[in-house]
Amino acid sequence: MKHNFYESHLEAATLEWFEELGYEIVFAPDIAPEGEYPEREDYSDVILSERLKEAIARINPQLPSDALEDAFRQIIIPQSPSLLMNNKAFQKMITDGIDVQVKQADASYKTEKAYVFDYVKPLNNEFMVANQFTIIEHGAEKRPDVIVFVNGIPMVVIELKSAIDENVDITDAYNQLQNYKMTIPSLFTYNSFLVTSDGINAKAGTLTSDEDRFMSWRTIDGDGVAPLSIPQLEVLIKG
Repeated sequence: MKHNFYESHLEAATLEWFEELGYEIVFAPDIAPEGEYPEREDYSDVILSERLKEAIARINPQLPSDALEDAFRQIIIPQSPSLLMNNKAFQKMITDGIDVQVKQADASYKTEKAYVFDYVKPLNNEFMVANQFTIIEHGAEKRPDVIVFVNGIPMVVIELKSAIDENVDITDAYNQLQNYKMTIPSLFTYNSFLVTSDGINAKAGTLTSDEDRFMSWRTIDGDGVAPLSIPQLEVLIKG
């Protein structure tokens, strides 16, 4: 079965599949600095700060406010000039938690952990997808097709190309992502997955993956291979 989507149809389908999973769908211009419901002070902001602050407080109710503020700062202020080092540091925060100092009754300080995501109660996290999210960094203005946010943090960037136009294909989507990495690197500090699709094929890779390491996602439930009648991008998103 052949799935032909124009790019805008593909984007709409992508948002719909996320919506079926319970994600909040946001048209990014609405939350832009001069949007109707601004959630960013500047076009260089890639984290939705209020959502992140609320999530940290919700997931770590035992911590005092200054420790929550400290955790927030550690997430939003990268420590290295290297994108890969920053990405690695954030992945470590995800797995190990963030060390914060908590003042004790005797005025000494004790190191405790703050967590970015709630792994025990998934619904305690906030899942959101935004399309047409404009980012301006060092004078370069880019607008990735779809960005997946968890707790206000951009975790997945999806680039879509139309399979109907024979001059572009999934390689163009891969190249576009490489271009974004060079021009708007701050978006990728927190990245876990990069996704490319031309409506027929869909592949996922990571920040350092060469094009041949971008792989198809074959399963939705983790047990069986999904039937070919289901679009590859839907399998990838739901898997």
